[in-house]
Amino acid sequence: QVQLLQSGGGSVQEGGSLTLTCKVSRTNFLIKIIYWYRQAPGSQRELVASIRSNGVTNYTDNVKGRFHISKDNAKHTVTLQMGNLKPEDTAVYYCNADLLRAGELRSENFWGPGTQVTVAA
Repeated sequence: QVQLLQSGGGSVQEGGSLTLTCKVSRTNFLIKIIYWYRQAPGSQRELVASIRSNGVTNYTDNVKGRFHISKDNAKHTVTLQMGNLKPEDTAVYYCNADLLRAGELRSENFWGPGTQVTVAA
């Protein structure tokens, strides 16, 4: 079974930077789209950014200009670079992907386990 393997995250001071990585564990799956979500304590899960197979990206307004999402097709990896971090960015970050298994016509959706990002004021 395929998994989304997350790495990165941690704690940083306000204004600092962190990078999150999401890797698809099996190479026989095509990434159709990958999303990064986050969920702060007591809040609903929020969509942060996304990147499609054609490279088109999208960001929620409050991270535009600070976060950058990119993908490396050869490594089956999507990276979220987060800069000028603010305390309100503190949350558990999840990657979520629509993956197309080789030979299949319909994609499947998978979630990563989540990784904590903490930004201190």
